Formats: sequence, structure tokens, C-alpha cells
Amino acid sequence: MSGPATSDITAESVATHPSQPSITPTTAPDASRREPTSTASGTAELAGQSVTTLLGHERQKLEVAKKLVIDSLRYEPDFPIPGIKFIDILPIFQNPVAFESLLDVLVLLIRERFGNEIPDVIVGLEARGFLFGPTLALRLNRPFVPVRKKGKMPGACRTVEYMKEYGKDEFQVQISAIKPGQTCLIVDDIIATGGTAAAAGKLVELCDAKLMGYLFMIEITNLKGKALLGDHPIITLVEHDEEE
Repeated sequence: MSGPATSDITAESVATHPSQPSITPTTAPDASRREPTSTASGTAELAGQSVTTLLGHERQKLEVAKKLVIDSLRYEPDFPIPGIKFIDILPIFQNPVAFESLLDVLVLLIRERFGNEIPDVIVGLEARGFLFGPTLALRLNRPFVPVRKKGKMPGACRTVEYMKEYGKDEFQVQISAIKPGQTCLIVDDIIATGGTAAAAGKLVELCDAKLMGYLFMIEITNLKGKALLGDHPIITLVEHDEEE
């Protein structure tokens, strides 16, 4: 259950997130999603509990930065269709202080979750994973590798087919981008039904690399997308229930 088969991955409607959201900061670390620290201490255990406890000043920094990020989110009713309440993350990137806070939060969450094991590669998903993935990789002094729709990148690529609500799509990664044995953290803005993230996980495995886990800014909890991601650690910044 570490990733979807190339033909039976459920769709992820990352661009459309239906109605009445309530955003809740997730606070306590748990085995299926969360938190890191800016000090690289602790022993990494990919399938276990959070391995590092934030120091008092780091915890305070995390909570303050998290609130700034959450407060920067914007909701657009009836977009892109009636009945959908769209979560717009773009205001974060229009505010340098909020963007800096986002990066601070994500680094803290990664290091709290994985201790002193930093991923070898940050893998970002098209398209909004590209907004913060490269900068996060730079913060961690790691390379960034994009996963894109088929036909968007030159050269030889590995390809995975996955199912969307109205048909199939394909994700690709350049063959030379991820080396065998490297540990990879997949990042994207939102996990909804989990299909695109699971497809990216399959690509990592096809590269003979190790899928360290997933990181998302927002989890749409009622869509239960984590079920497609197997037992891999999942870090999320905030939770959102469309049914509330």
C-alpha cells in the first residue's frame, strides 16, 4: 500500500475544493502526519512516532508562524463552479513575511517529524508544489525535482498513469533526476483524494529511490486521501473539512 498501481490511482481534484471549509491548525504530532524542528536532533524512524520534541522557543515560533500562514489563506466561493469553496494559497506568496513564515513552519515540521534525517530530494507536484518546493529545498540544502504532466519536460522520462474523476492522466519525472537509493519527500499544496500524490510516490519507487513521506500545506480531511498513501509519514500544516 505504498503507492497506487499505474492504472488504478484515484483522482485528486487539487484545483477544486468544495464548500464550507473550516481550517484547523493541527497541533500534536502523530504517526500519520506531522511535525519537525529546526534543530536536527533525534533518531529518524520513518514508520514510527514523531522523533523530536520542539524546544519552547521553537514551539512558540511554530505556532506564531502557523497562525500567520493560516490567516493569509483566502476563500473564493463558487469557484471554479457553483458549490465549490476554493482555498486560495496565493496570498501567502504575495506577502514576504507570510512566505518566510511558511518556510519556517515547514522546516520545523520536517525536522520534528524526521529528526536528523533530512530527505535527499524534495519532489514537488505540478503546479502549486512548485510555488514553495524549490525554496524549501534550498532551505534544506537539497535538490528539487519536479513531477509534471506528460509532455511538459524534455528528455527521457518515467511515466505513471493514474485515474481522475473524468478519465486518466499521466505524471512524469526525468529519468536522471532521482538517483537509486535517494530518500525523497513529496510536497504539494493540498491533499484531497490523494491520487496525484500517490502517482508521484509510484514514480519515486520506479526510480529505485526511497519514499520518505509526504508534506502538504492543507489536508481535506473528509476526502480521506491519505488512504491511498499507505504507511508513509504524512506531514500537514492545517486541516480542512469541506462538510463543516
